[in-house]
Amino acid sequence: MKNQTPMRITLAQINPTVGDVDGNASKILSVWNEHRDDTHLVVCSELILSGYQPEDLVLHDSFIQLCMDNAHDIADKTKNGPALIISSPWINDEKLRQNCALFIHEGEVKAIFPKYELPNYGVFDEIRVFDKGELPTPVNYMGYKLGIATCEDFWFPTVTKKLKDDGADLLISLNGSPFELGKDKKRQNIVKARVLESNLPIIYVNQVGGQDEIVYDGGSFAVHANGDLAHHSMFFFEECETINFPFDQTIDYTPPDNNRLVYECLKLGLHDYVTKNGFPGVLLGLSGGIDSALSAVIAVDALGADKVHCVMMPSPYTSQESLDDAKALAENLSCRYDIMNIKPAMDAYENMIPDMNGVALENIQSRARGMALMAMSNTHGYMVLSTGNKSEMAVGYATLYGDMCGGYNVLKDVYKTEVFELSRWRNEQEFVMPENIILRPPSAELRPDQKDEDSLPDYEILDAILESFIEKRKSTSQIIAEGYDSKTVHMIRIWLDRAEYKRRQAAPGVKITKNSFGRERRMPITNKYENA
Repeated sequence: MKNQTPMRITLAQINPTVGDVDGNASKILSVWNEHRDDTHLVVCSELILSGYQPEDLVLHDSFIQLCMDNAHDIADKTKNGPALIISSPWINDEKLRQNCALFIHEGEVKAIFPKYELPNYGVFDEIRVFDKGELPTPVNYMGYKLGIATCEDFWFPTVTKKLKDDGADLLISLNGSPFELGKDKKRQNIVKARVLESNLPIIYVNQVGGQDEIVYDGGSFAVHANGDLAHHSMFFFEECETINFPFDQTIDYTPPDNNRLVYECLKLGLHDYVTKNGFPGVLLGLSGGIDSALSAVIAVDALGADKVHCVMMPSPYTSQESLDDAKALAENLSCRYDIMNIKPAMDAYENMIPDMNGVALENIQSRARGMALMAMSNTHGYMVLSTGNKSEMAVGYATLYGDMCGGYNVLKDVYKTEVFELSRWRNEQEFVMPENIILRPPSAELRPDQKDEDSLPDYEILDAILESFIEKRKSTSQIIAEGYDSKTVHMIRIWLDRAEYKRRQAAPGVKITKNSFGRERRMPITNKYENA
């Protein structure tokens, strides 16, 4: 590194909206204008112009052309000031569709760096929509050679080695890395491996914001050439921080605890899904149980009490405890709360189908509630928030067209034991949830004296076995070998397999685990494999 003149670099951790190219361009320009007098370079995250992930939008030439036109417009509007690194879909002269980092300065797109490593796992399917780029070369700016590449390019040594061999002084990584538990440590370990291989410092800018089921958590950072941390941005919030290069500080950073991270992820995911899709608020059935209670608390924290409408829909089996707890919670949250008795709907269905019995009688209660909520949603425009947790979704302890009704499910990827843990944690921050909701045994209250434990194993055991099947992809025999009851493990596996058809029809929801239901766990519905 010959040039010792410090360069001021702004890490622009901002929240775009997929498809809102004009709006995203305005956000980029706003950040650039705000920092133009105190920085030399503004660095944005992966596909900031289109929003990430754009999925099949990039298969439309008109969409990519809109992105390219906006990129050139940004270049024209930033010609008198600091350089800018953004990211956008691009079509090159060979008609290849690529995920590109763009270096913009003096009114021009000076350099274009297509993504070299295209991920094709988990929630990513970039090989389907993008063409692979060539290995990048550094760009000269202010006497430094900047090695610019995108996300996955730094998860493997190839791109780093090429940039190092070409004389790069600083690595700059543009990222759209989704949240999951433990992801920040994993990112830092991978980035530090590239840093120590190359003896080059790095700036890592990550996107923030919710996009359907994915939440990008931000947490941008910078690392010295020796692997020490020089900067770390906040999680789950937009933040544009300017730092000096060469880095002039080393920091100790302790991330927030897991409960706070998960809660902020759920909150941001719900907020962005509702607001980016233009819903005026959410509507949910408040049963007096812990799942709907936690969903309501998250909704109020994410959207504000004025945008949350809770409805208690008692049946003859609803306990006074549930009525009291639901009312107390709604009062604590200061949100709208109504009571709508479903007995007339139950009577109507029993008159229509006089031989209905057993589970059908139980499920008709859930479906009457779902029908009522959807009718209210149609009437007032609020989105129905379904409230089932991952444990229930895993084993099919949920009713199609009943409690599964809704446009979004904030707890979809949260196991029942984690629902209890998050509820206790949230009450420690500020008491809102009546203790009785957390302490009393869970019940669907669809028949007299019903408890979840009548149909399901203890949730501690159920969740441990489900995590082994789902997150760790273990076989039945492997789980039994760990000491779990053979009959219980086999029963849970059968439930898990049989419920796949329900999950295919479920609402989207926030992803927090490695293998959320949906893109990351694609099991056939018709399936005779026993996973022994």
